[in-house]
Amino acid sequence: MTTPPLTLNNDVVMPALGLGVFQTPPDETRAAVAAALETGYRHIDTAAAYGNERQVGEAIAAASIDRSDVFIETKIWISDYGYEQTLHGFDKSARKLGVEQIDLLILHQALPSEFGKTLEAYRALETLLADGRVRAIGVSNFMVEHLTRLLDAATVVPAVNQIEVHPYFQQREVQDFGAEHGILTQAWAPIGGITFYRDSGHTSTLQDPTIGEIAVAHGKTPAQVMLRWHLQQGRSAIPKSVRPQRIAENFDVFDFELTGEELAAIDGLDTGKRGGPEPADITLAAFGRPIPEK
Repeated sequence: MTTPPLTLNNDVVMPALGLGVFQTPPDETRAAVAAALETGYRHIDTAAAYGNERQVGEAIAAASIDRSDVFIETKIWISDYGYEQTLHGFDKSARKLGVEQIDLLILHQALPSEFGKTLEAYRALETLLADGRVRAIGVSNFMVEHLTRLLDAATVVPAVNQIEVHPYFQQREVQDFGAEHGILTQAWAPIGGITFYRDSGHTSTLQDPTIGEIAVAHGKTPAQVMLRWHLQQGRSAIPKSVRPQRIAENFDVFDFELTGEELAAIDGLDTGKRGGPEPADITLAAFGRPIPEK
C-alpha cells in the first residue's frame, strides 16, 4: 500500500499523507518514525521548534529505505526569521536531520507583528530553493492577508500552506485562496486536535455522531473517515501518533471512498472555532525562543 501522490506547483511530488511529530518527545520520536516507515509512510513532518529533528533523521537513516524515497518536511521557527538567520536555520535543521537537501522547508508562522522579518525569511527560502538545498518551499498558519502580502513581495509562490483543518474548523476562505494561487492546503490536527477542544464547549470530532455514522457504514473508525475526507478533497494531511497501532490505523485509508453526500455532511460540521493559537497573536515576545545549534 502506498500513499497517493500530490504534485506541488513546482512539479515536486509529495505523498499526500504524512506522519506528524508535534509534541512527540525526542525519546519517542525515533520509534514512532520507524513504525511509520515500516507501515508504509514515506512523508515525515517535523519542525525546528519541535526539538526532535535529530531523532527523525536517525530513524530515517536507520530504515532500510533509500533516502530519496522519504519526503522530509520541516519548519523554520520565528526566532530564526530574517535572511541570514533563516539560511542558518536551514543549516541547523539539515545538520540535525543528517541530510544535505530538505524536501519541503516552510515558515512556521506568519509573525504579523514583524512581517518584514517574515518576508526576509521567505527570501532566504527562495535562495535555498534556487541553490537546490531544498526541493520545495512553503508556509504554515498563513491567513489570506498574510498570503496576499507575501505574494506581493515573493518571486516564488509557496507550494504549501500548512494550517489547522478538520471537520470542526475548515478555513474555507484560506483554502480557496490557496487553490486560486496554486498553493496546496496541508492539514495539521486533521482529525480534530482533541486536546485543544476539551474545554471548548463542544464534543470531540472523534465522538461526532455524523462522522460516527459514516464510519460504521464503511467499517472504519472516525479518524479514518476524517483522513479520507481530507484526501478526497485534495488536501495533504499530517496525523500524529506515537502508538504503532494508531499509526497503522491512520495509514489504512486507501481502500474505501466517501460518497458526495458523506463529504457534504462532514463539510456541514464546521463550527468556525479555531483550536490552535490565533495567527495574529504570534509574536517574538510571547513565542520566541532560541533554536539550539545541535
